[in-house]
Amino acid sequence: MLRHRLRFLLVPFSFLALELQAQNAPVVQQAETGTVGADWTTPTQTGVQYVTVVPTAMINSNNPGTAARIITYSVTFPGPGSYDLYARIRVGTGAANDDSFYYGNGFGTKTATDDTNWITANQLSGVGYTNATEVVGNAGGGQQQVWKWLNLSTFNGGEAPVAFTVTAGNLTQTFQVGAREDGLDIDKFVFGTTGLYFTVANLDAGAQGSSTPPTVFTPTGLPMATGKPKFLGGVHSVPQKPFFNNYFNQVTPENAGKWGSVESTRNVMNWAELDSAYALAQSKGYSFKLHTLIWGAQQPIWIETLPAAEQLAEINEWFAAVAQRYPNITQIEVVNEPTNDLPLNGSTGNNGPNTPGSGAGNYYNALGGAGTTGWDWVITSFELARRYFPNAQLMINDYGVMSSMTSAQRYLGIVNLLVARNLVDGVGIQGHAFETRNVSAANLAANLALLATAGKPLYITELDIDGVNSAMPPQLDDAIQLAEYQRVFPALWEHPAVRGITLWGYRPGHWRTTQGAYIANGDNTERPALVWLKNYVRTTVLSTKSNQNAALTLSPNPAAGGHFVLQGLEKAQTVRVLDLNGRLVKEVKGANQTTVDVSLQVTPGLYVVQVQDAYGVTSRKLVVE
Repeated sequence: MLRHRLRFLLVPFSFLALELQAQNAPVVQQAETGTVGADWTTPTQTGVQYVTVVPTAMINSNNPGTAARIITYSVTFPGPGSYDLYARIRVGTGAANDDSFYYGNGFGTKTATDDTNWITANQLSGVGYTNATEVVGNAGGGQQQVWKWLNLSTFNGGEAPVAFTVTAGNLTQTFQVGAREDGLDIDKFVFGTTGLYFTVANLDAGAQGSSTPPTVFTPTGLPMATGKPKFLGGVHSVPQKPFFNNYFNQVTPENAGKWGSVESTRNVMNWAELDSAYALAQSKGYSFKLHTLIWGAQQPIWIETLPAAEQLAEINEWFAAVAQRYPNITQIEVVNEPTNDLPLNGSTGNNGPNTPGSGAGNYYNALGGAGTTGWDWVITSFELARRYFPNAQLMINDYGVMSSMTSAQRYLGIVNLLVARNLVDGVGIQGHAFETRNVSAANLAANLALLATAGKPLYITELDIDGVNSAMPPQLDDAIQLAEYQRVFPALWEHPAVRGITLWGYRPGHWRTTQGAYIANGDNTERPALVWLKNYVRTTVLSTKSNQNAALTLSPNPAAGGHFVLQGLEKAQTVRVLDLNGRLVKEVKGANQTTVDVSLQVTPGLYVVQVQDAYGVTSRKLVVE
């Protein structure tokens, strides 16, 4: 009888021990309290003491490299178990150049130069949690220059994350972190029991998490544009991944496809996030667009000072590496923002000035510079792309061209140079909020029509619409965002030359999070703009009628002396003649006729005739003799 009574008493005690082990109190470690290597400093700002590495050109790709770049902690735990590692960090003004460090692959003293000893925590600039009630998971929408929390044991920042195991009898452990990029500040670490849910407030206070998972909204359904003749795509990055397949049917990597992200260290390639985006597209049968091969920003720093011939060889290697790894690319933005950001140090374009070390690439002259066309470097880039990607649709991409006819005309000039050489298959047009705000839908449509005269399909590549009001500081405003979506989106979606639209983010972690441009909240709930957008895209029937009037003729063509007659019109409203640089040569307004007689005073050459009538805008090529 006594033996049975003891067994009865032991069972509850064993369950109690397991329960206590599962509820081990979190362990807080202030970052500056460790043994700090010589390359670290411990400044104090607005009452927060933190650690940051001194500015240096040294960035080892997979390990700290020296003991001077390591901080060592002795951490004592309240009990055995599995712990997740949380960190309170701040990313500096360099964003993607300030957003990585290393932590030890498990406990113990690590070798500074051994890759296997370290976990890379990278791409931290657009993730993290700042709101007190948010449960800190593996993404979040925290941006730069704010203190934010991350769960490093669930966030993959380039390498698979790890949890930390503490065994009975070994409650005091050595933990180490290492420097990678300067500009990253670390305030403190918390080891919290794996399986519990910690809010920002819990971690700030060092308080215990909850065993009850947070209640979140779960989106359902197929992508919005399923069954439509156009795609509605999304940008792919860590904070934008959740529920991607419930909204979008085209994939564009946000930063992972930029050369500076892939090969920040020469001949050391980081394909992880680009692989993830490509794999999603392949598994779902979505169109995959690479963003981007050539640009005057976010390029490897190391290429800037190489001789031109060596730079060109490296560009060829970059193209070849992408082509080999991703054979089923649908579209490629070969050159990004050519009218705004030249790959040239000293360039003072809209994104300039491009200073040495800024990531401009500085390979403009290696590609031919301005040359005889003014845009030889763009032409060379597309010639290389056609060689390495013969089966992909080659695209050019730029901003400011939908809101300004002058910019659109300049851009059209580049497009026509490429069209004449059969080097471009689509025209990318960014659609950020600062481009469409205060621009009428009619003007947006007119500039799209102008760009369509090149005869290539148009794609809205980077659409976002802000959702804050004018208060100081700005506050989220669903009504403002909804009204702007209802005004802008139909003008783009229903335009007959536009074949697809890609939203440049939809969740917090959006590059315009501060401006409220996300349309789904961190808890997955949908803001009114997203609710409307889903219904609009799914229910709007797109016209299958071509915007081109097939009956329109120009005669004679070639036109001797610049005189020709337009026939087959449905009461022409406007006739424009443009040169191949997109400059307006002649305009006839309000003709309202079925036949229009036009005389030009121009030099011989090739021109574009653009006619707006009841069918929309129709374009024809005209040869003047």
